[in-house]
Amino acid sequence: MTAEETQRFATLCTAICPLGERVPARGGIGTLGEKTLHAVLKDFFEPDPEAHEIRVGPYVADIVGEGGIVEIQTGNFSRLRPKLSAFLEVSQVTVVYPLTHLKWLLWVDPERGDVTSRRKSPRAGNYPDAMAELYKITPLLRHPNLRLSLLLVDLEEYRLRDGWSADKKKGSTRYERIPLALAGRLDLRSAEDWRAPEAQAAFFPPGLPEPFTSKDYAKAAKLRVPAAQTALRVLTHTGAVERQGKRGNLYLYEICGSCSVETHGRASP
Repeated sequence: MTAEETQRFATLCTAICPLGERVPARGGIGTLGEKTLHAVLKDFFEPDPEAHEIRVGPYVADIVGEGGIVEIQTGNFSRLRPKLSAFLEVSQVTVVYPLTHLKWLLWVDPERGDVTSRRKSPRAGNYPDAMAELYKITPLLRHPNLRLSLLLVDLEEYRLRDGWSADKKKGSTRYERIPLALAGRLDLRSAEDWRAPEAQAAFFPPGLPEPFTSKDYAKAAKLRVPAAQTALRVLTHTGAVERQGKRGNLYLYEICGSCSVETHGRASP
C-alpha cells in the first residue's frame, strides 16, 4: 500500500461523508446513507462513474473496467456466491472485502436521533478476520479468474439503541459505518500469493510455533477456536498451510512458502 493510496482514500472519505454530516439530524433517522463505506470503496477502485453499476448477464457488477469486474462485498459472502460464479466464467473478478481495523462506536437514539460521544473498541481487527466470510466461497478461491483485495479500514460505527436488553444494546441494529482511513491492504492475485511473504505476515502472527494446532493459531491471532479452525480450513484449501499429522485430536499445521513468519515479521498496515 502506497502513501498516495492512503491519502486518496482519506480524501474520498471526507468528500463522500463530510465531518459535519456524519451525525444524524435530531428528530429522526434517515439523514445518513446506508452504504457510505461501499460508496467510498467504489470510487477508490474506479473514479469514473460511467464504469459503475454495469449489467453483466443477469447481475449488476459494482465496477466493470479494463481490469475486469470489481465487486465490493462488505459482508454476507453467502449471497455473493451465485453472482461471483457467473462473473468468473466470463471475466477476471476482483472481490474487495473491507475489514474493520480500528473502530469507534457511537450509539444513536432511534426516536430522537441523539448520538453519544464515540468510544474506541479495545480490539483491533486484522486479516485473519476475513476467513469467516471467505470460507463461504471456498470452492471459488482457487479459480484462475478470482482476485481478492483485503482492506483494513479505520471507521466509526453507528448503532441504533433498539436492542432487547435493558440498555437497548444487545441485539441492536448496525445503522452505518463511516470510513476514516485506510490502514492496510493485501492483494491476492494467484495461488502463489497465498504463500508469499506478504500473505504469511498478514495471516500468521509472529512467534507461532511450527507445527501448530488450531488452539495455537487461535491464541496467536486472537480468535476464538472455532474461528481459528475455519481460518485454517481456508488456508489449507488455498495452499497457505499443510496438515502434518495430529497431536492428540488436533491437526498439526505447517506454513507453506519460502520463508517463515519469524524471518519477515508482520504485514505493515
